[in-house]
Amino acid sequence: MKNSFEHPQYPQIGVGAAVFKENKVLLVRRKNPPAEGLWAIPGGRLRWGEALQQGVEREIWEETGVRVKAGEIAWVFEVMDKDANGHIRYHYVIIDLHATYIDGEPEGRSDALEARWIGKNDLDIRKIHPRTVEFLKRVYQFEL
Repeated sequence: MKNSFEHPQYPQIGVGAAVFKENKVLLVRRKNPPAEGLWAIPGGRLRWGEALQQGVEREIWEETGVRVKAGEIAWVFEVMDKDANGHIRYHYVIIDLHATYIDGEPEGRSDALEARWIGKNDLDIRKIHPRTVEFLKRVYQFEL
């Protein structure tokens, strides 16, 4: 079933953040494509007129119930996914920020099936989005 974000006319801006607590990182298991079923950095689409930091703070709260204070840009990448006919189904430019944990216990909300603090060897690495693994390793030297 096609959702309203498939086959966009222009790239969409996604925002997220790496949030750490007690040597663990906050991850969500995605409910929707393009990373459906995979664990990844929490975040979502930036709204019109919303600053990057506001978008990150809102999205992480909506997805996980965790409050954060978003900081500066940490990582930027893009995701393009094609359908069976070779047409671009999704095109996101994703901007991940540094963020500081404020409070809250993670729970899967909105478009997250699950949310939790993940430490080294807590998950099978194959279940984590490859860009999440790359981001955490390159920017934070954090290995999953």
